[in-house]
Amino acid sequence: MAHEDTNTNLGVGVGVGGEGIIKKARRAKTAAIKLANATADEKNEALLGIADSIEKNRDRILAANKKDLEVATGLTEAGKMSKALLDRLKLDDAKIDEIVRSVRDVARLEDPVGKTLSAIELDEGLELFQVSCPIGVIGAVFESRPDVLVQISSLCLKTGNAVLLKGGSEARNSNEALFEVVREASVSNGNGSEGVGGVPDGWVQLLETREEVGEMLKLSDYIDLLVPRGSEEFVKFIQNNTNIMVLGHSEGVCSVFVDRDADLKMAEEVCYDSKVQYPAVCNAAETLLVDSAVASEFLPRMVERFLEAGVEVRGCSRTLGFFDGAGDGEGDGKGDGKEKGKEKGKEKLKPASEEDWRTEYNDLIISVRVVDGVDEAVAHINRYGSGHTDAIVTENKETALKFLRFVDSSSVMQNASTRFSDGFRYGKGAEVGISTNKVHARGPVGLEGLVIYKYLLLGKGHAVAPYTGSNAKPFSHKPLSKSF
Repeated sequence: MAHEDTNTNLGVGVGVGGEGIIKKARRAKTAAIKLANATADEKNEALLGIADSIEKNRDRILAANKKDLEVATGLTEAGKMSKALLDRLKLDDAKIDEIVRSVRDVARLEDPVGKTLSAIELDEGLELFQVSCPIGVIGAVFESRPDVLVQISSLCLKTGNAVLLKGGSEARNSNEALFEVVREASVSNGNGSEGVGGVPDGWVQLLETREEVGEMLKLSDYIDLLVPRGSEEFVKFIQNNTNIMVLGHSEGVCSVFVDRDADLKMAEEVCYDSKVQYPAVCNAAETLLVDSAVASEFLPRMVERFLEAGVEVRGCSRTLGFFDGAGDGEGDGKGDGKEKGKEKGKEKLKPASEEDWRTEYNDLIISVRVVDGVDEAVAHINRYGSGHTDAIVTENKETALKFLRFVDSSSVMQNASTRFSDGFRYGKGAEVGISTNKVHARGPVGLEGLVIYKYLLLGKGHAVAPYTGSNAKPFSHKPLSKSF
């Protein structure tokens, strides 16, 4: 995704819109306290109302999206917007159906708020409970995809969090239409009173100006968690310019490794789906690694299939060695001297550079490298990958186990497409994003990533003094089998 897409569409400069967003943030903070105490039935009623309203307002939403697409298509043709961004922008009937289904799925999920995570007796009559609770106010900033607005809103509502939303200007009409539907369906009026199911107005708000994004980064007194979804450069900007906790990933450099013990027909289907099914998203494969023991048999037909699908293949020298006239390449500098495969679409078969191994293309481009076994594949992924999603295709259980354990990514798969790395497909109903963080939440983040916990201590006039000093009373620290 181009740098200008990020700055032009979302706006990351700190501007003069502070007063407006502070009012919205204060309102969100107030709403968050009320929403945190809404019951599961109340929140689910509001969610089902949102799903029904999106379905009823389908034509209104698609008409708004059509306006955005007309402008975006012109920008893409003029070279001012990437094709990947344009692809993410489009809504159709199937996408609306998917959005409605995801909201209803969220409503059906168990409420994660108010769950007793642990209970312990410190002493007789002194009991400590660890109980899940909402985080508070979420700031969500996203590029292009209007469905993200509904995903994040529904998950925040279910978990009792208020949310401030800011989408890219390329999706302005789509976002406004969806926001109005979500808000109107979840609250009864705009005067701050509680609407459907005790859901307070102000729990969801849409930021409208470029300056508000920069100002949002300063509001650590009001915003508890930032969720940026966009280009690598934009997410890194957010991470580097705020004191607020950031949940997300900056890029998705995903790999598929075809092991020497793979079912090669299966491998072909997994690799093809991982790259071609939807190349513009973060869980699409960007690198194909192939064991040298099966490279001569697998690569010619796999590369041919990629080329026929319009995929540009950037190969290491060993990969290019299977194809006449494909160039010398930079790659890993190893040769194999094996019989070369048929030359197919050599204009889209190019040498890979060192930079290709760490590049997220979001397009019909894939880098291909021949490696000598699973250890080299793991080393490559841990060096060049982004910790997002990586897969192995193999029938060897020991090799698979080594790969699953040693690849340091948030999702690691065997014999499955990287495209499965998704909150909806993982049974989370929807996702706020995919996190490569190693604290709080990791992988496709659903409800569990939007709750935290608090400790509730119930005593009977207990003081600390008797538990200190040379004759200190001992704690019992006895596990309790009851909930708060």
